[in-house]
Amino acid sequence: MSDDIGAELAEICEAAAELILPLWRSGLAVIHKADQSPVTEADQRAELLILEALKARFPDIPTISEEDASEFGTPDAIGARFFLIDPLDGTKAFVRGDPHFTVNIGLIQDGRPVAGAVACPPTGEVWHTAGKGAMKRVRDGAATPVHVRPWPPGEALVLISHTMKEETIQALAAQYGFDRREAMDSSIKLCRIAEGAADIYPRHGPTMEWDIAAGHAVLAAAGGSVTTPEGQPFGYGKADQGFKNGWFVARGG
Repeated sequence: MSDDIGAELAEICEAAAELILPLWRSGLAVIHKADQSPVTEADQRAELLILEALKARFPDIPTISEEDASEFGTPDAIGARFFLIDPLDGTKAFVRGDPHFTVNIGLIQDGRPVAGAVACPPTGEVWHTAGKGAMKRVRDGAATPVHVRPWPPGEALVLISHTMKEETIQALAAQYGFDRREAMDSSIKLCRIAEGAADIYPRHGPTMEWDIAAGHAVLAAAGGSVTTPEGQPFGYGKADQGFKNGWFVARGG
């Protein structure tokens, strides 16, 4: 099988997005998991749809998905090739009624993301890998190539979380040299950098592999990068660490 399956993954993400969208701002009950992170029926139903679709299309590739991992734990070992799935990244935004939440599927091969798709249900946007590049479309529109932009001196835009403290932002600005900021949730931050709408997303805090694998694939295909803060490659398949991520920095051009 070719790694060039981004368009197929995008179709599955869009189907999950269509399922989620009517549940947004509908007053769904919110359950809190053991780590106190929220989960809703939207997360669970979207995950079921994605897992069934991947099993039908790619029966030989194992899957690791957020809600399944939360309920049953992560495997102690994983092969070289597997899917990472976050059926609803940005559940807190979803619960608040904010539009920055996404559906994510990433394909990992030998520790790196080689294909992926990210859909944003409220806006109808979907980004995906395609051959040597990355594409974006909005609902039924035509897909067009996206690419990171060169670093704009004096205008560089950082994407951060809503909960980041001012002193942390100032310290990151001194370290990375950005000029403007915008707060948003979920993996959409990686996609905004991929399409040249922002420049950097430093994450000095906890995330899981399924949170960023799909966005990382899209960003890398668009000419950007995700590395450790020291500039080293950012790897996946960390089964011995429960698929937890260390700190990372996502950059455009």
